[in-house]
Amino acid sequence: MGYMRICAFALCLGFAGLLPAMAADVSTVEVILAKVNGDIVTKADLERAKKDAAVALKARGATPQQIEEALKQGEKDVLRDRIDNLLLVQRAKELNINVDAEVSKYIAGLQAETKLADPDKFQQYVREATGMTYEDFKAETTNQMLTQRVVGQEVYSKVNIPHAEIEDYYNKNKTSFVRKERVFLREILVSTEGKDEAGKAAAEKKAKDLVARARKGERFPDLIRDNSEAATAKQGGDLGGWEKADLSAEIINAVWEKPKGFVSDPIRVGAGWEILRVEEHFKEGQAALEDVENEIKERIAGARMAPKVREYLTELRRSAFLELRDDAVDTGAAPGKDTRWENAALLKAETVDKTEVAAQIRTRRLLWAFPVPGTNVGTTGVSSSK
Repeated sequence: MGYMRICAFALCLGFAGLLPAMAADVSTVEVILAKVNGDIVTKADLERAKKDAAVALKARGATPQQIEEALKQGEKDVLRDRIDNLLLVQRAKELNINVDAEVSKYIAGLQAETKLADPDKFQQYVREATGMTYEDFKAETTNQMLTQRVVGQEVYSKVNIPHAEIEDYYNKNKTSFVRKERVFLREILVSTEGKDEAGKAAAEKKAKDLVARARKGERFPDLIRDNSEAATAKQGGDLGGWEKADLSAEIINAVWEKPKGFVSDPIRVGAGWEILRVEEHFKEGQAALEDVENEIKERIAGARMAPKVREYLTELRRSAFLELRDDAVDTGAAPGKDTRWENAALLKAETVDKTEVAAQIRTRRLLWAFPVPGTNVGTTGVSSSK
């Protein structure tokens, strides 16, 4: 579970005058394809990204053929996506966006999920699961969150979808909003696995206390985050939608006729004590507009955002210092912008040495595993009580 959740270069180019002092200790390991403001993109960088993508796809259950097809389809855009990522991270720094608290919270949640309290063991787990050092993984997570914040702040927040447009979409697509009766649930699991009788009694008391806190108004997502021991905790406890025939009699009795927001008493399941919250209950038949308004907004926004984000990235390119080798192709290039490699005789334009690689801020991105919204176009757990 933690593995799935994980699978989340700043370098100033020197002048030729600096080369003689370094020549005795230079070991060429990378071919530079592009310069993006103060960062670079190397050939090996893109090769690593493709390997990371293959690992991520395999972890998601893709077959070798599916992996091969996905890599082939995405290969032409690997350099584009890498430049996109660098530009967004750079823009985040210009906007003074800080995600340190979010990163710490995410990693703390991952550590709690893996039940590896020892820092050394947790860092070893990260290395084995991702192939990255813990420091690289943390930097990777930071950069991913920075890109998401920039896109949300600079693009998503500026798009308004009028209610009339939502209503028009609903009227034109009514057949897609015909529902089977389903109840949508979230869960908290207080585990009793491996516990003695005293531990099991404590777990039951904790579950009852959590129900009381939820019913007094504490945010259920916060209670899930801080207390749930279910695999679904990383998805906010989301169990998705269930038809009546798919639920046990005990769960039907506990939640089926209950209103949105209802929190059940603790239910004894094989793994411990489960608490369920009713998120929605769709009745069979045509869904009312107010019941699907948010879903329609997401559909419209999803179709609209991809080109909006691409437009934004094109503008970032227009104002960036961007140079590419003749054999490097940026499929997201800004029309009319000259990105030919200049001053090749003065700058170390083609290679970088091991010393510099070690000093880089690693902003390598796991392509496909962590896509930047709009540049390309989860699993949910189920209760053992089902």
